[in-house]
Amino acid sequence: MKKYSKLALVMVLAFSVLLAGCGSKDNTQGAEGEQGETKTLKIFQFKVEIAEAMNRLKAEYEKEHPGIKLDIQTVGGGSDYGAALKARFASNDHPDIFNVAGYRDFDTWFEKLEDLSDQPWVSDVVDVAKEPMTKDGKLYGQPMGIEGYGFIYNKDLFAQAGITELPKTLSELEAAAQKLQAAGITPFVNGYQETWILANHLLNIGFAHQEDPDAFVKGMNEGTEKIAGNPVFDEWIKLFDLTLKYGQKNPLTTDYNTEITMFASGEAAMTQNGNWTQVQIDGINPELNIGFLPMPINDDPEQNDKLPIGVPNYWVINKESKMKEEAKQFLNWLATSETGKKYMTEDFKFIPAFKSMEGSPELVGDLGTDVMNYSKEGKTLTWEFNKFPDGGMNEFGSQMQGYVAGNVDKTQLFEALEQSWASLKAK
Repeated sequence: MKKYSKLALVMVLAFSVLLAGCGSKDNTQGAEGEQGETKTLKIFQFKVEIAEAMNRLKAEYEKEHPGIKLDIQTVGGGSDYGAALKARFASNDHPDIFNVAGYRDFDTWFEKLEDLSDQPWVSDVVDVAKEPMTKDGKLYGQPMGIEGYGFIYNKDLFAQAGITELPKTLSELEAAAQKLQAAGITPFVNGYQETWILANHLLNIGFAHQEDPDAFVKGMNEGTEKIAGNPVFDEWIKLFDLTLKYGQKNPLTTDYNTEITMFASGEAAMTQNGNWTQVQIDGINPELNIGFLPMPINDDPEQNDKLPIGVPNYWVINKESKMKEEAKQFLNWLATSETGKKYMTEDFKFIPAFKSMEGSPELVGDLGTDVMNYSKEGKTLTWEFNKFPDGGMNEFGSQMQGYVAGNVDKTQLFEALEQSWASLKAK
């Protein structure tokens, strides 16, 4: 009997320890802030120029939210973010938060997106930033910021070449390029290895200058409009040609980083890109005196003195994520906390798409200031490239690279663009 009691006591103690261990394990699975396991929030984003700042943000967010770890991955620049995102979903390595552009890209990813209409920051979003990500009155994305692009120019090199008035027409732009060349300065550095620079931003100029850009895109989809024979595109190709005539050698081997590095180092006076380059340019040469020029297609100054301005991308939440609430908390923190606002304005140098946030020259830099001024004056062009068929960036970009290489002429390029458009929209 005594022996049995000792055995029973040992078993009871062992069972008690086991129960205590189980209870301890259950306690680790609490909400953020409790003493528990760390939850990982996966963020997949494409803006390479904010990658370093995102790493700093990660450290601050994790410090403020002791149950959350941010796993931030950046794919962009010379890499195809869209293809990489599709690969992530195909491999079941789904991000919790990722980036989606408006309109066509929104339609492509719509089935994966969480409705964010009830979030506290929604009423603060400027109206122009809502439309590209709204369906049936519901908002599905948080705008990253407002951006613009054009020809970034080096003011000191312009002055060195004796250019006293900024070019606003195609003839004036060529005259400026000739003055720069005569002064021993390369007028343009073209990053034409990048299909997005060609097929999104440069090609967009021909669409945005149509009398009714949206109607023209609709006509392309319905087969009632053509690029070949279109008077605006007949003008647009002259702008394309001008950048090649006065650009550096081997533009097809110049990627985004090389383009911006060459420009920031003073190796060329102009480059086609946007205000998102301010962070990288400042990192190379913070004293560079820069601004924006429009991308003219003819000699009408009123028609051409405009910048394409829009919302580049949105933060969205994967509606199938098990971390939806944590993801919503992160986006709310980004848009409403003092730390989040600081990163968006000072570190990312975004022009805020929120009514309560003020952009200033000190925060957004020279390029952002020009974008804000053009926007305030209503001198803007639309971003039609977000309405191009899915896959257009690579297809159109490849065809435009063929034109750069001299493998096709204008007629062949226009026909190839039309054929690709018809093929892509049919998929």
